[in-house]
Amino acid sequence: MKLYNTKTTQKEEFVPLHAGKVNMYACGPTVYNYIHVGNARPIVMFDALRRYFEFSGYDVTFVQNFTDIDDKIINAANKAGVPYTELTEKFIAEYFTDARGLGVRAATVHPRATENIAEIIALIQTLIGKELAYERNGDVYFRTENFSGYGKLSHQPRDALLAGARVEVDEVKESAVDFALWKSAKPNEPYWDSPWGRGRPGWHIECSAMSLRYLGETLDIHCGGQDLVFPHHENETAQSEGATGREFARYWLHNGFISIDNKKMSKSQGNFFTVRDAAEVYGYETLRMFLLMSHYRSPLNYSVDVLTQAKTALERLKTARSNFVFLTENGEDGALKPAEAEFTANLPRFRERFVAAMDDDFNTADAISILFELVREGNSALAAKDENAPTKALAAAILAAFDELENVVGLIYGEPEAATDDLAAEVEALIEARAAARAAKDWSKADEIRDRLKAMNITLEDTPQGVKWKRG
Repeated sequence: MKLYNTKTTQKEEFVPLHAGKVNMYACGPTVYNYIHVGNARPIVMFDALRRYFEFSGYDVTFVQNFTDIDDKIINAANKAGVPYTELTEKFIAEYFTDARGLGVRAATVHPRATENIAEIIALIQTLIGKELAYERNGDVYFRTENFSGYGKLSHQPRDALLAGARVEVDEVKESAVDFALWKSAKPNEPYWDSPWGRGRPGWHIECSAMSLRYLGETLDIHCGGQDLVFPHHENETAQSEGATGREFARYWLHNGFISIDNKKMSKSQGNFFTVRDAAEVYGYETLRMFLLMSHYRSPLNYSVDVLTQAKTALERLKTARSNFVFLTENGEDGALKPAEAEFTANLPRFRERFVAAMDDDFNTADAISILFELVREGNSALAAKDENAPTKALAAAILAAFDELENVVGLIYGEPEAATDDLAAEVEALIEARAAARAAKDWSKADEIRDRLKAMNITLEDTPQGVKWKRG
């Protein structure tokens, strides 16, 4: 497997630090609002990467943090007139609602900054002891001049790194590019006691402390959005390597931006759609398809046309899978026919091509296109008429091949078509009554039952193997 490493700006063969194991860290949300579609891209992309590693036989430890103390959180809580903890608890819960909706599995660990204050303070003390940090009036800053590798991740000379930095210019700092590790408490702000007085951690230090705690001194993979390369990930690298003397992360993966009208989707710019609002219109599954249809490093434009295409594409996959399931239950019994045996003998080629796509820098776009090829050829193989009706065995083989690959990208996971056992029983009973009416040539009754099913949002399809139905 080859991955594009931001640190080296080239594709590299992935070799884990420990055979058979992968340690991954992904920067999670700052929890003061609902996540937007731009936030969702790394969440979905790196969930799929984790799934692919597990599909490939790796034991994966995946850590994704929550930033639950931050200027934006404090400001939002003050504006709402609630304690900051009430605000963060609300939006952590809302994050999990959206993550589950997007088919994203919980991380191995979801640490919070406020749960790791002791680790953060200890890390800062280590940096001060190595003259890589200094205290000024209760604030502590990282001394970038003493870390020779500063700028190596973002590939910028140190003197050019101020532009775009998420730090405030402060006269007490030794250098404009030094950044805060600890911030002294302002009146009426949350605080923790520390050797430098009451205060709270800076943004960057929390991820270093949490990754060191849960994954050790060296990570296999650190991932996040392209906007985090500088300053966040650059600063994480400096802090962590400065403290340990060890390589912090061996592979850095960054996804491209999502834009609206060719402008980066951003809460600060006000041009964003929350995942919750978008899901109400298009569905969570459609959003996951939209996010995985393009290569993770490519820019992605959010538009009605593209989301409609994603919804249509997803429906094709869901319809195909429904057909495969139906024929495993209603096809002919018995062994594979010669042509079917030949087709199933060639099914592994889809897996081989899927793996090749994913091994080439995690190319979900090509991998999903191979799923559609499997669907097209599978549908053709199962399209035999009456006297050559397909066997259950053929349908089961195609379904198994489809599910194995589809589960890696995780596109079909929503409410089953039957919705509930009660609905399924009612629909099946009406279908049987319609069949009886048609057999008795009571066309009026048969039409009445079809209309009743249509009013229930049930669509019928008459096939040589029986009547199929689905919602919608």
